[in-house]
Amino acid sequence: MTTQVRAATVPIYLAGDFVEAGSPLEVRNPATGELVATTFQAGADELEHATLAAVEAFEQTRRLPSYARRDALAHVAECIERDADELAELLMRESGKPIRDARGEVARGALTFRTAAEEALRINGEWLPLDWSAANRGRQGLVRRYGIGPVAGISPFNFPLNLAAHKVAPAIAAGCSIVLKPPSKDPLVMLRVADYIAETDLPRGAVSILPMDRPTGDRMVSDDRYKLLSFTGSPSVGWKMKAEAGRKKVVLELGGNAGAVVDASADLDWAVKRLVFGSFAYAGQVCISVQRIYVVRDVYDEFERRFVDAVRDVRVGDPSDPATDMGPMVDRKAVERTDEWVREAVDRGARVLVGGEPDGQLYPPTVLADVPADARVCGEEVFAPVVNLFAVDSFEDGLRQINDSAFGLQCGVFTNDLERTLTAWDELEVGGIIVNDIPTWRTDPMPYGGVKDSGLGREGLRWSIEDMTEPRLLALVRPL
Repeated sequence: MTTQVRAATVPIYLAGDFVEAGSPLEVRNPATGELVATTFQAGADELEHATLAAVEAFEQTRRLPSYARRDALAHVAECIERDADELAELLMRESGKPIRDARGEVARGALTFRTAAEEALRINGEWLPLDWSAANRGRQGLVRRYGIGPVAGISPFNFPLNLAAHKVAPAIAAGCSIVLKPPSKDPLVMLRVADYIAETDLPRGAVSILPMDRPTGDRMVSDDRYKLLSFTGSPSVGWKMKAEAGRKKVVLELGGNAGAVVDASADLDWAVKRLVFGSFAYAGQVCISVQRIYVVRDVYDEFERRFVDAVRDVRVGDPSDPATDMGPMVDRKAVERTDEWVREAVDRGARVLVGGEPDGQLYPPTVLADVPADARVCGEEVFAPVVNLFAVDSFEDGLRQINDSAFGLQCGVFTNDLERTLTAWDELEVGGIIVNDIPTWRTDPMPYGGVKDSGLGREGLRWSIEDMTEPRLLALVRPL
C-alpha cells in the first residue's frame, strides 16, 4: 500500500532553464511506496530543443579557457559537499539505497566533479619529432586535444548521482556540451545538481538534464548531431545502442558477473568481511557486485563456514536506519526474476547455504553452492543479492574459471603471494584486477570499464576526457 503525501513538483533542466514540460513522472520510494516528488519526462519536442541548444552551446564551450571549466566543476563539487546530508536523504528516498551507502555515493559524486576540475587543467598535448628521414628534415609536430562535440549521456538507476556525474563532469572538463538522460526511477538527485550547474558561468544550453522514456532516449542514440554516446546500463541494451549509433563514438560501461579468487595465502577474516559487503551492498544491484567466489580447496571449508556466518548477520530492512546493511530491490519485477533464477539453479542441483523467501521488494541475502556453471544465476548478470561459492583445486584454476565467462569487468584476487598477483594480472581477461579487495571496489579517478560483453572504452575522469576529445596535429615546417 502506498503512502499518500504532499510531494514537491520538480522541474527538469532544459538548455539552461528549469521547466515543467513533457509528461508527469512520479518518483516513489522503493522501500515504502511514498511519493517522493513529481517531475517530468521530456518528449520529442523537449529533446529537440535541448539538442539544438547543445549544438549551439558547443561553439562556446569548446572555446572556454581551462580555468573557466575548472571553476564551474569546482563550484558543483563544493555545493555537493555543502548539501551532502540533504542530497543523501533525497538519494535514499528515491532509490531505496541504505543511508550509509547514499552518503558514500554523495561523497564520491563530489570527488568526481572535483577530480574533473583538476583534470580540466591538464588536458595535455604532445610535441613530436617528424624528421625521421632526410626528406622530412626541419619538420616537427604539435598535438592538441579538442572537444569532440555534443555528448549524449545515459545513466542508470543504481548510482543515480555518481554514474551520472561520470558523464556530465568529464564533458564539461573537455569543453563539450551534454544532454543527460538520468534514470526515470530516481532522477531527482541529478535535477538537484542541475541547480548547482545553473549557478555557474557555463553557456546556456551547455548542459540539459532530461528524464525521458526509452523511445525518446533512443533518438539521441541515432542522432548524428551528437558526436559521442556514453551509456551505462545492461549489456543487451548497450550493444543494441552501439549498432544504432551510426558514426558517433560510443563508450559502453555495461554489466558483469564479477568474480573473486581466494588463495590459501589470503587473510580469511579480511576476505570474508569484504566479500560479504561486495556481494550484498545495495542488494547486489551493482555491475561489479560479487557474484562468483572461487576458493582454493585447502581453505574452502573454513572460508564457507565464516562466510555463511557473516551473511546471516547482514541487516536487511529500512534504508533510513543507519544500521541497515541492505534495503529493497528496485522493483517487484527484479525480485521475481531473482527468485526465478535461484529456483532454477536449485532445481538443477544447487544448494542454498543461506537464503529465504522474498518479502515484497526485499530479497534475502542468498549464498549458493554446487551451482551449474551455465545456470543463469551464475553465467549471466544476476544484479541481485545472490552469490555463488565454488571450491577450486588451485589458484590458477580459479583464474581460468573467472575467465570462463562472457563478461570481463573487474575481479578481486585475495592473495599474499606476489607471483600469483602478477600471474592474475597477466591472465585475467577483465578491465581491472583488485588485489586483496573486492571487484566491487572503485575509486573514481581510476580507469574503469570492461572487455568482452562488459563494455567498450573506459570511464574515470582522465580516460573519459580522452574519449570526449579528438587529437589534432599541427605540423610545422622550417624551410632549410
